[in-house]
Amino acid sequence: MTTRRRTVVLSGVRFDGLTEREVIDTVLDSLAARRGGRIVTPNVDILRRAMRSAEAREHIESASLVMADGAPLIWAARVAGQPLPARVPGSDLIWSISGALAGKGYSVYLLGGEPGTSEVAAAALAERYPGIAIAGHSSPPFGFDTHSDQYDAVCAEVIAARPDFVYVGLGFPKQERVIARLRGALPGAWFMGCGAAIGFVAGTYRRAPRWMQRTGLEWVHRLALEPGRLVRRYLIEDAPFAARLLAGSALARLRKGSRA
Repeated sequence: MTTRRRTVVLSGVRFDGLTEREVIDTVLDSLAARRGGRIVTPNVDILRRAMRSAEAREHIESASLVMADGAPLIWAARVAGQPLPARVPGSDLIWSISGALAGKGYSVYLLGGEPGTSEVAAAALAERYPGIAIAGHSSPPFGFDTHSDQYDAVCAEVIAARPDFVYVGLGFPKQERVIARLRGALPGAWFMGCGAAIGFVAGTYRRAPRWMQRTGLEWVHRLALEPGRLVRRYLIEDAPFAARLLAGSALARLRKGSRA
């Protein structure tokens, strides 16, 4: 059954107004029709980058599905009067999509994470979903994409495995560049850039408690775990952008109301 698509625009970027279940149904319908695709799950940081980088914006705009991963995006859409049905993060989709694929006999490939992480994540998925087919896994060394021989070998391994779905957890936008290179060779496969999700599945990183996820405080948990790496991004760059996004959404709704 084809899902009817509704889109919401934030800072000029289109987001799909789908639930997690509707994303899964879209992927399964496409795979059954032998059509591939790509999911991108922008958060505030990725949306901020898209405002400054043509490459980042193209990665989002060329995706088959664009799902909001970040409470401020959900809040901004609601303030603007065009609410999204739910936050749909890649760290949830890696589990739910894998479960759905297992029930249909489709295969997955995990690419990314620190050395050994993808192997542990593959084992975790196989334990959770006994019917899932693991086409392969790889955790390439940092900087592999700057060495043509390593880059070629990593991509060749994925292509040779012929997976139906590929999770690429290398961080934005590196993971999107890798996906762009792989898609031409695997036109019937689906891809998702999933950031740290492979590490979450493997247990390398701990996700925030559910109450923090529900209340939009997951970033506080991440910041506490990696303050040196994330303090500038979250507090100096992303927080002001999120405030401007919310203010812009409120202003857009006021203007729309005045015109009406």
